[in-house]
Amino acid sequence: MAGAKKKSKQVDPISERARALNDQIASLEAEIKKIDSQLQTPTKPKLRSTAIPHGATVSRKSEPPAPKPKSSEPVFEEIKSKTVPSPEEAAADRYNELGVRKYDLPALWNRIRNHFRSPTTSNPRLVNYLAAGGVQGLRPLRYEKRVARNRFIALAAGLFLLLLGIILTYIHLH
Repeated sequence: MAGAKKKSKQVDPISERARALNDQIASLEAEIKKIDSQLQTPTKPKLRSTAIPHGATVSRKSEPPAPKPKSSEPVFEEIKSKTVPSPEEAAADRYNELGVRKYDLPALWNRIRNHFRSPTTSNPRLVNYLAAGGVQGLRPLRYEKRVARNRFIALAAGLFLLLLGIILTYIHLH
């Protein structure tokens, strides 16, 4: 009988990860507040020696040495560029022996096809999870697509009827 009991509530990996990230965010915010409070405390004033009226200033904490001034000369970096073909080589690739410009139809077809494709996702498992409606509180992506499609069809039908009415009115008056 003890083995017959099932786990009544399964751990959701997304909510578990969200809880872990919220804990990490809270710890980082606490650290930011601590560092910010350290920066907000007023700095201790520099004190001048009273024994020597025009002496150098003395500070309570040892201060780091002043940064060295940056040199005014520019810094040059070596840039590795792609090898550029000579104009003769480029012209030979673009034109056939009769002097007519070549046209690459498969490359054109690939450019057109890639233009209409949606960009690839960085996390396809998450997209599948969201599309299936696995996250509580979010509607499945299929439902959202259906709603958008129905809105478009209704808008197109309304515009068609409006245009048809305008055309019929124009024909009737003339």
